[in-house]
Amino acid sequence: MSHKKLLACCVELLDTFNPEENCVEDHLKHFLKKNKTLDENDQTFIVEVFSGCVRYSPIMKVVVDGFYNVKEGKRSLRSERNIYVALCYMTVFRLDELGIVHFSNFVKSQDVNRMHNFFSFFLADENLKKWIKDEWCKHYDPGFTQDILLKPLQRWMPELEKMISQLADKVANKNNLPKKVVKPATQPREFNITQPKPRAIPVPERIPKLHKHRPVPESTYQPPREQALLAEAEEMNRRRAEEILMDANRFQFRAAISEKSAKTKKIMAEIMDEEDAKLDFEKNRARPLPRHVTENIPIKLNTAAILREGALVQKKEDDELKKLLDLEAGAKDASEFLEWQQKMRQKDYDEQLAEIERRRLEGKLSHEEAILARQTLVKENRQKVQDMKEETKQLMQEYVHQRMEDEKEMKRLVEIVMSTHKNAIQAREQLREYKRKIVEEVNIESQELLRQALEDEEEEMKRKFEIIQQIRAMEAVPVVRQKFVDLASTAGHQLLSELSILELKERLGLMKETQRKSEEEKRDEILTAKQGKDKKLMDTLEQISRHRAETSKAAALKLEKKRATSGKKPEVTDPKLQDLHRKLQEKKAERLRETEKMKIKSDKKSAGRTQELAREKKALEENRWKELERTKEKQAKLVTQGIRPGTRSAQILNRSPAARKVSA
Repeated sequence: MSHKKLLACCVELLDTFNPEENCVEDHLKHFLKKNKTLDENDQTFIVEVFSGCVRYSPIMKVVVDGFYNVKEGKRSLRSERNIYVALCYMTVFRLDELGIVHFSNFVKSQDVNRMHNFFSFFLADENLKKWIKDEWCKHYDPGFTQDILLKPLQRWMPELEKMISQLADKVANKNNLPKKVVKPATQPREFNITQPKPRAIPVPERIPKLHKHRPVPESTYQPPREQALLAEAEEMNRRRAEEILMDANRFQFRAAISEKSAKTKKIMAEIMDEEDAKLDFEKNRARPLPRHVTENIPIKLNTAAILREGALVQKKEDDELKKLLDLEAGAKDASEFLEWQQKMRQKDYDEQLAEIERRRLEGKLSHEEAILARQTLVKENRQKVQDMKEETKQLMQEYVHQRMEDEKEMKRLVEIVMSTHKNAIQAREQLREYKRKIVEEVNIESQELLRQALEDEEEEMKRKFEIIQQIRAMEAVPVVRQKFVDLASTAGHQLLSELSILELKERLGLMKETQRKSEEEKRDEILTAKQGKDKKLMDTLEQISRHRAETSKAAALKLEKKRATSGKKPEVTDPKLQDLHRKLQEKKAERLRETEKMKIKSDKKSAGRTQELAREKKALEENRWKELERTKEKQAKLVTQGIRPGTRSAQILNRSPAARKVSA
């Protein structure tokens, strides 16, 4: 697709997008569904440009709003705003990926005057490096603004300035030069060669028919009968040995005591522990566990905790005293109210138990209903799978037909391309000559630029050398650095509070003496306050200890009373719960019936396959044990021959003869 159409698609996406009505993904899906003719690369480019414009909209808004506020921007239409937004995004974020050639094609596909006005405003140093950068820093971090936004623009600035100068030339009509008369190129003609005769169609060879092979005998997939007999004999021998061992343990000699005494076992365990301790050379000794103290654990209280608990105890004593005074004055006793309150709480507790039981039964009932719904869903899914299989079969047939049509079309295109390859050699030679001329021009221009750069560098070195000579001449002039100070005279600045150094030292001494006296007075006050505070804390601790003793006695009496009056847990009876029980049993019975219907019945084929897998697993296990036995036997032989199992010679001997020949 051309650059102009790609930019038009991006602008159309931005024009039709409304963030309050739909999101970015839905808008993109709707647009791509509407424009199905776009290929994959064009779709990717449009999606990335649109997403970038939406994501970095504050950056584009600063530039475009600033352009519409200047003189050239006020002449532009507001309907063209999204064209500038898309081009601004490509300039800031996609210039490295697009390159200056493709980017220039996007710019030149639009009106020349508008593009010249916009980029002259956007890329001007007084705009980009000053107020535009400041506005960007309000939305993003300064590091991000400098590294991600401005550095790429500064790197591409020479090419962009060249593009702006080209736009200015087009605006000034400097390119309207008389066109050179180009002679028509020589048109090559095909040689008049005698056409070869068409080849005769070869007669297809007859495909020989293969003879029907003999089926593989069933004994190939079955283990030999001798292995089953050996396994059965081993099992019988093992069982017989176990029976003999059990009889020997049951009928031991009665004159001897088979079990050892506890003292003997203890001594043997100590001996074994000592032997194990001798073998443990680098043992990390762990710290022993602390002794668990459960009686009269002292609790250290800080000042805040003591004062807080003392205030609580004092408040409780004041409340109790107030209650006694009210009773003495004739207030009513609250025992009847407390009894009524206890009954109401018991009633609420019974209702709460009934509610809990109801919720439990409802949960079980909903669980059964969920299982039934899942079984129904499984049935529906099976039907959907069957329908999808039929649809897939139909689509596969259509795909095969379409593939055959595509192959025919591809053959036709190959024939067309082969016919156009005849004139490609001359075009290749012309392209090579054109590239050679471009390279020569670039080399000449590079040499000129290099010579100019060397001259500029030489001028700069001369200027720096002259500045260094001036600085050294200034440093060579002697400077008087010694200054005489009179401690009894002022500095002479003509200030009202001006003092000499001696007067200043005297005043500092007087201030230090005054400060020392104030510190001593403050220290005495703090000591007095601390002693008063300690006395208050001791009184509070004594009051707390008395209150704790009384509280513990009351709690013990209350616990004894509660143990004496504690009864059985009340039973929950409710007709609604009976109904829920009945519904739950019905749902369970229905679920069991559905489960029985959905059970998969095993056939002979699956049972045979299961038995075959079990036999294969058993054979693999036997082979693994035999391999382990052979390895142990080899290691034992090596040990008897005086060779250590982990050495290089032992590894070579453990290999097979073929492997030893290869290693040799």
